[in-house]
Amino acid sequence: MRRLFILLGFWAILRPAQASIDDAIASALLAIDQYVKQGYIVRDDEWGGDLGLREQKAIPHTLFKGNDYWFCIGSDVENARVAIHLYDSRGKLAESESWQRGRFAGARVLPVGTGTYYIIVEVTGSPKERTTWAMVYAYK
Repeated sequence: MRRLFILLGFWAILRPAQASIDDAIASALLAIDQYVKQGYIVRDDEWGGDLGLREQKAIPHTLFKGNDYWFCIGSDVENARVAIHLYDSRGKLAESESWQRGRFAGARVLPVGTGTYYIIVEVTGSPKERTTWAMVYAYK
Protein backbone atom coordinates (compact mmCIF):
# COMPACT_ATOMS: atom_id res chain seq x y z
CA MET A 1 0.00 0.00 0.00
CA ARG A 2 2.86 2.33 0.82
CA ARG A 3 4.33 1.77 -2.67
CA LEU A 4 1.01 2.74 -4.21
CA PHE A 5 1.04 6.10 -2.39
CA ILE A 6 4.64 6.71 -3.43
CA LEU A 7 3.81 5.93 -7.07
CA LEU A 8 0.74 8.16 -6.95
CA GLY A 9 2.89 10.93 -5.49
CA PHE A 10 5.40 10.64 -8.35
CA TRP A 11 2.57 10.55 -10.87
CA ALA A 12 1.08 13.74 -9.40
CA ILE A 13 4.45 15.48 -9.64
CA LEU A 14 5.20 14.33 -13.19
CA ARG A 15 1.73 14.77 -14.64
CA PRO A 16 1.81 18.61 -14.89
CA ALA A 17 5.12 18.46 -16.79
CA GLN A 18 3.63 16.01 -19.30
CA ALA A 19 0.53 18.14 -19.70
CA SER A 20 2.75 21.12 -20.48
CA ILE A 21 4.62 19.19 -23.21
CA ASP A 22 1.28 18.06 -24.63
CA ASP A 23 0.12 21.68 -24.69
CA ALA A 24 3.34 22.75 -26.41
CA ILE A 25 2.87 20.02 -29.03
CA ALA A 26 -0.68 21.27 -29.59
CA SER A 27 0.75 24.78 -30.07
CA ALA A 28 3.29 23.54 -32.62
CA LEU A 29 0.56 21.68 -34.51
CA LEU A 30 -1.52 24.85 -34.50
CA ALA A 31 1.42 26.74 -36.03
CA ILE A 32 1.92 24.18 -38.81
CA ASP A 33 -1.79 23.88 -39.67
CA GLN A 34 -1.58 26.66 -42.27
CA TYR A 35 0.84 24.50 -44.29
CA VAL A 36 -1.35 21.41 -44.03
CA LYS A 37 -4.02 23.47 -45.79
CA GLN A 38 -1.45 24.06 -48.56
CA GLY A 39 -0.89 20.33 -49.08
CA TYR A 40 2.03 19.66 -46.74
CA ILE A 41 2.03 16.35 -44.84
CA VAL A 42 2.84 16.48 -41.13
CA ARG A 43 5.28 13.82 -39.97
CA ASP A 44 4.65 11.93 -36.73
CA ASP A 45 8.02 13.09 -35.38
CA GLU A 46 7.93 15.74 -32.70
CA TRP A 47 10.57 17.19 -30.43
CA GLY A 48 10.10 19.13 -27.24
CA GLY A 49 11.42 20.09 -23.87
CA ASP A 50 12.08 23.20 -21.88
CA LEU A 51 14.68 25.88 -22.38
CA GLY A 52 15.88 28.86 -20.40
CA LEU A 53 15.93 32.36 -21.83
CA ARG A 54 18.36 32.61 -24.82
CA GLU A 55 19.17 28.90 -24.47
CA GLN A 56 19.37 27.05 -27.78
CA LYS A 57 18.91 23.43 -28.73
CA ALA A 58 20.33 21.89 -31.90
CA ILE A 59 18.38 19.04 -33.47
CA PRO A 60 20.13 17.13 -36.28
CA HIS A 61 17.80 15.74 -38.91
CA THR A 62 18.23 14.17 -42.35
CA LEU A 63 16.48 16.09 -45.12
CA PHE A 64 16.11 15.01 -48.72
CA LYS A 65 16.83 16.99 -51.88
CA GLY A 66 13.64 17.67 -53.82
CA ASN A 67 11.38 17.93 -50.77
CA ASP A 68 9.93 21.17 -49.42
CA TYR A 69 9.88 21.35 -45.61
CA TRP A 70 8.28 23.59 -42.99
CA PHE A 71 9.45 23.31 -39.37
CA CYS A 72 7.30 24.99 -36.72
CA ILE A 73 7.85 25.53 -33.02
CA GLY A 74 5.24 26.45 -30.44
CA SER A 75 5.12 27.09 -26.72
CA ASP A 76 2.25 26.83 -24.27
CA VAL A 77 3.61 29.80 -22.28
CA GLU A 78 1.67 32.99 -22.94
CA ASN A 79 3.91 35.97 -23.80
CA ALA A 80 6.83 33.69 -24.65
CA ARG A 81 8.85 34.30 -27.82
CA VAL A 82 10.49 31.45 -29.68
CA ALA A 83 12.69 31.23 -32.77
CA ILE A 84 13.68 28.49 -35.20
CA HIS A 85 16.39 28.41 -37.87
CA LEU A 86 17.89 25.70 -40.10
CA TYR A 87 21.54 25.23 -41.03
CA ASP A 88 23.27 22.82 -43.38
CA SER A 89 26.13 20.52 -42.34
CA ARG A 90 28.67 23.32 -42.98
CA GLY A 91 26.87 25.71 -40.64
CA LYS A 92 25.40 27.86 -43.42
CA LEU A 93 21.87 29.19 -42.95
CA ALA A 94 19.72 26.94 -45.15
CA GLU A 95 16.18 28.25 -44.74
CA SER A 96 14.49 30.01 -47.62
CA GLU A 97 12.02 31.87 -45.42
CA SER A 98 11.07 32.15 -41.77
CA TRP A 99 8.63 33.92 -39.50
CA GLN A 100 8.15 34.58 -35.78
CA ARG A 101 4.92 35.55 -34.04
CA GLY A 102 5.13 35.46 -30.26
CA ARG A 103 5.04 31.89 -29.00
CA PHE A 104 5.03 30.50 -32.56
CA ALA A 105 7.73 30.43 -35.24
CA GLY A 106 8.38 28.64 -38.51
CA ALA A 107 11.13 28.09 -41.05
CA ARG A 108 11.03 26.66 -44.56
CA VAL A 109 13.86 24.80 -46.22
CA LEU A 110 14.28 23.46 -49.76
CA PRO A 111 17.39 21.28 -49.39
CA VAL A 112 19.92 21.62 -52.21
CA GLY A 113 21.26 18.19 -51.28
CA THR A 114 20.31 15.21 -49.16
CA GLY A 115 22.09 15.25 -45.82
CA THR A 116 22.07 16.23 -42.19
CA TYR A 117 20.67 19.64 -41.37
CA TYR A 118 20.53 21.29 -37.97
CA ILE A 119 17.37 22.82 -36.61
CA ILE A 120 18.15 25.41 -33.94
CA VAL A 121 15.32 26.28 -31.56
CA GLU A 122 15.55 29.06 -29.01
CA VAL A 123 13.43 30.82 -26.42
CA THR A 124 14.08 34.52 -27.05
CA GLY A 125 11.70 35.86 -24.42
CA SER A 126 9.56 34.46 -21.64
CA PRO A 127 7.97 35.39 -18.32
CA LYS A 128 9.13 32.01 -16.95
CA GLU A 129 12.58 30.76 -15.97
CA ARG A 130 12.09 27.62 -18.11
CA THR A 131 9.78 27.61 -21.12
CA THR A 132 8.19 24.48 -22.56
CA TRP A 133 8.38 24.16 -26.35
CA ALA A 134 7.66 21.61 -29.07
CA MET A 135 8.59 21.34 -32.73
CA VAL A 136 6.89 19.53 -35.60
CA TYR A 137 7.49 19.49 -39.33
CA ALA A 138 5.70 18.90 -42.60
CA TYR A 139 6.87 18.23 -46.14
CA LYS A 140 5.70 17.92 -49.73
